[in-house]
This record gives sequence, C-alpha cells and structure tokens, in this order.
Amino acid sequence: MKAPIKRDEVAKHKEKNDCWVYDVTHFLDEHPGGAGTILAYAGKDATAGFQPIHNTDVLDLLPENCLLGQAEEGGKEETKAKPEDHKTAQKEADKQQLPESPGGKPPLDQMLNLMDFESVARDVMKKEGWGYYSSGGDDEITLRENHLAFQRIWLRPRVMVDVSKIDMRTTMMGSESSLPLYITATALGRLADPEGEVVLTRAAYSEGIIQMCPTLASNSLEEMIKARKPGQTQWYQLYVNKNRQLTEKIVKKAEDGGMKALFVTVDAPALGRREKDMRNKFAASAPDVQKGQVNRQQGTARAISTFIDPSLSWKDMQWLKTMTKMPIVLKGIQTGEDALLAYKYGAKAIVVSNHGGRQLDTARSGIEALAEVVEALKEVDREGKMEIYVDGGIRRGSDIFKAIALGAKGVGIGRPMLYSLAAYGQPGVERAIQLLKDELEMVMRLMGTPTIADIKREMIDTKSLSLHFVPAPRDHLTESIYEPMRAAKL
Repeated sequence: MKAPIKRDEVAKHKEKNDCWVYDVTHFLDEHPGGAGTILAYAGKDATAGFQPIHNTDVLDLLPENCLLGQAEEGGKEETKAKPEDHKTAQKEADKQQLPESPGGKPPLDQMLNLMDFESVARDVMKKEGWGYYSSGGDDEITLRENHLAFQRIWLRPRVMVDVSKIDMRTTMMGSESSLPLYITATALGRLADPEGEVVLTRAAYSEGIIQMCPTLASNSLEEMIKARKPGQTQWYQLYVNKNRQLTEKIVKKAEDGGMKALFVTVDAPALGRREKDMRNKFAASAPDVQKGQVNRQQGTARAISTFIDPSLSWKDMQWLKTMTKMPIVLKGIQTGEDALLAYKYGAKAIVVSNHGGRQLDTARSGIEALAEVVEALKEVDREGKMEIYVDGGIRRGSDIFKAIALGAKGVGIGRPMLYSLAAYGQPGVERAIQLLKDELEMVMRLMGTPTIADIKREMIDTKSLSLHFVPAPRDHLTESIYEPMRAAKL
C-alpha cells in the first residue's frame, strides 16, 4: 500500500502541468474536453468537476502507473477546488473548442459538416460570387428539394456483420477512386479562389477522387490539365456550342489533353431564371469559350452561357461519337424514358441531374429521378453495362450510401466544393472530402456493409421518396444559410 501523498506535495505540481493523485499528463492532448479542462484542476481536488460528467469506471481504463497514491485527508485550503475553478475549466474548454483564426473565421478543424463551409463562404464571398453559386431556379423549390428528398429515404441496418475493416474504394468509368464521389463541373472557380479550378484539381488528387473539368471554368483547359498529377483522372464536361466546329476543336483539345470521358450537358437548352444571380450585374471577364458580346444585365449565368446550342437533339449522338474516342456520358437525364433513349443511342453512362436545381423549378430531385431511371433500365440493360451517376443535394455520407443503394455507381458534388474552396482554399476542399469519407465509413459500418459491393437496394426504404407534400423535420442547417431577398435601405 502506497503512503498517502501530502497535499502540500500535490499543490507543488500545480504549475508543472502534472495532474495528481492520478497523473494523467500523457492524456492532456487526448482529453475530449481539451487539456485546459484538466489543467484548471491541476494540483487540486477535481472531484466536483469529474463526477457530473464521468463515472468511476473510466479510471479503470487508465494505465496502472497513472495511480500515484491517495492524497492525505485535510491539508491547505488552497489545494481544494473552488467554484471559480469550474468556471475556469469551462472557459478553457470553450476556448479550445471554438477559437477563431486571425482572419475571423472558425479554424478549419471546427468544420464538422458541409453546411459549415457554406455558412463561412456566405460571409467571406463577394455578393456577385455568392449570388451566382447559391442561386436556384425561380422560387428555388427544386434547389431545396434536392437536399430534402434524401431525408425521405430511410435506412435498414443489418447487424452482426464483421465491419472491422471498411473499404470505400470503387471504379468509375474505368478509373479508380478512393470512394464513389467525384467533383462535378461547376463554372467560374475564381469567384471562390484566385487560382480557380486548379485548386480543385490538386485537392482531388490528394484525396484520390476524380475531377470533372467544366467548359465554363475560370481556368483554361490547358491550366487544368497542367495541374493534373501523373495517374490522376479528369473528365471533361461539355456545353455544345452553336458553332459546331468550335465544339469539335474543344473536344479534340480535351481528348489530346488526356481527359478520360466526355460529359455532355443536355439539360440546358435555355438557362433557368436564377433571380438571386440576376440581381447582380456580371462584371468579370467571360471564359475563353464565350465569344462575342456579353449581356451583363441579367447576372453571371446568363452572361456566360449565350453560346449554348438549344438545337441539340438525339440525332446529334452520332455526331458526338464520331468526333472522339472518349466515352460519351449524358449529364442531365431526369426520366426513365430519356434513360432508355440514352441507352438506345449508345451513351456509355448517364448522370441523373436537374442541374443543381438551377434550371426548371419544381422538377423532381435527382435522387427521386434516379429510382425511376434504375427501374426503367433493368429490362434493357440486364448486365449493367451503362453506368449511372447522380448529383444534386448530396451533403452527407449517408446521402452517398443511399444513392449507391438505389443503383448509382457514384455521385457528383459541386457547390460544397466551391464553398469549401471559398472559405479555406485547398485545405478546405480536402477537409470537406475527408468529412464525407468519415461519414460514409461510419454509415457503412453501422449498416453492416464492409465494401461498396455490399450496399444493396433492400437496405433502404423509399416508400416516402415520391411524396412531396408530407410533414418533414425542419432542416435547420439549410434554413440558417438561405437568405431571402429583402428591400434595400434607402
């Protein structure tokens, strides 16, 4: 039996960051409440701070040599914890959990979900950039529905499965990816960061995922290709130009530059009315693909998109296939009927998408259309040769899981990548991807699916997916971000 440790001795260690009678110095950096919480009680009786939060069983988890002995009874009064010590401990914990960076933004490690990045981006972006990125069509009903629809899909977990190891790796269009996620094409990356889309290129490489390079990028195609690392996969997103010769020239440049697939956007024969964006006057220079005069009176989207050909039709599939050896993917399919036509006309893959809710308002969500598309293709594509992707509203790892369970090969994420880029640059984009990885890993473990191949349709309940007017829980994260238009002060 060890001799009692005198309280005078205990008090001596107050300034040494040592914590007696249990010496948990080694545990300071690992303590969930932060080191400050422990140090506030260093050299004092911490019972009052310990008991409300812990049970004594946690002490059994400490190594035996942490127990130095039992302090003697009584002793100097100053060695006892005082009420102000509890306040100090709480302040220290708060300081460690919610510090601010020199620029006034929360530190990057405090970003716990994708909506956190959107909140910060709203505060740091210029009005023009925020209006362009965040806007949706008309009343933005479809913009919100894209996210809310995932909340009407319920999970059916399986238990007693060995999930000690989780493997999220997959292949998309023949290329490997660390998880079934790619950065989808979004225009004007320099509204978020001075370097633009090349930052997304670097972040995609560091996280082992695929980048889809946009026609309307702030960077030139050559710049995005130059930023690519050896072995990295890039796809190219194409808006068909009214000048078909110019389109052929762009496609050839993309193919010669090593792009692995051509994603043709088919849901934008006309631009939707994005009123939040239209209230801004476009001031930046247009991308290289935009030729001629630019209408700067109706916002960024309309200013940069007047070149898009509204005559694009199914008969042009043959023309598209003759100009490139890259597999043709149609981006913007929203019905089972068009999915069947895409299969008939030889598309290698499709993306089920409503353009992020930026085109036809009250169009169904991408995830709802995905269910219909997968069902329609079952009979004609029994071997699953046509790959199916989906984008729009994906904000959680559970959303990725639900899309895979419904039949998607992978999912595209656009806006959250721009928001994380605007807020924290490349580290922000990487952090956003890592959060999705962490969330998906957790969901796969709790669902009993060690690999992507183990995710099955019967693991989700979609009975409520197509019911649009049913009571639903309030989405506080999204509601705190959305800004309704207000009258300007005179």
